[in-house]
Amino acid sequence: MRGVRDLVLTDAVTIRLVSFLGVLAFMAGWEIIAPRRTLIAPKSTRWMTNLSLIFLSTFVVRLLPFQAMGLALLAKDHGWGILNNVSLPYWISAAIGVLCLDLAIYLQHAMFHAIPAFWRFHMVHHTDLDFDVTTGIRFHPVEMLLSMGIKMAAIIIWGTPVLAVVIFEVLLNATSMFNHGNVRLPGRLDRVIRLFVVTPDMHRVHHSVIVKEHNSNFGFNFPWWDRLLGTYRQKPEAGHEEMTIGLGHFRDQKSLTLPRLLVLPFVSEPAH
Repeated sequence: MRGVRDLVLTDAVTIRLVSFLGVLAFMAGWEIIAPRRTLIAPKSTRWMTNLSLIFLSTFVVRLLPFQAMGLALLAKDHGWGILNNVSLPYWISAAIGVLCLDLAIYLQHAMFHAIPAFWRFHMVHHTDLDFDVTTGIRFHPVEMLLSMGIKMAAIIIWGTPVLAVVIFEVLLNATSMFNHGNVRLPGRLDRVIRLFVVTPDMHRVHHSVIVKEHNSNFGFNFPWWDRLLGTYRQKPEAGHEEMTIGLGHFRDQKSLTLPRLLVLPFVSEPAH
């Protein structure tokens, strides 16, 4: 098992970077070929803002003394967490670990909508007036730090294997860009895929300007938590082409620049 750990640690950063760039390029191409909606804001400006946010957020998270993978190894070495104290095949522990982390992120997402102090930072994600692949990486650096803290707590509680952490982070990156894609899927195919993974049509509802709609469909990777916990909504009332994306009190494109988004949580009321 030491060989698996060493391989994962050696290649994890490369795997995540290649996955990120590959999915971003693939989804960007798909959006050109088969767009779901007509974008209303200048694409170049939005992309620059959203990409700058993820690069800045990633840099800030990297300043932390511990990263998720290192904490998973530490938990393993010290016998912390549930999965480090039960006798299961490694691959089963890894699968359970991925599911547990995904549930934690679902609960975190719902909490970020429910608690005003957290919503202040998460609303930056929802201020995007359009919905495309880069919306899936539009997160305030403070939200990324909070999310990392919650993820680390889950790793310690569950004793998540390091392989599960890497798989989950690659999945979360990839599925976040996929389910925020401005892409068209045939209805029948979408209904099948959303049984296993959150699709763009499923998650787009969550970005509706209507409060009851954006307080639904919190899942990023797997769709099951929304169905099990009663937060699933099949489609927006106005339809996917006619629905309004964003927040009702942030409609000025000129006020959604990178500097203003960075200070937004500190100067604006956290109203939905």
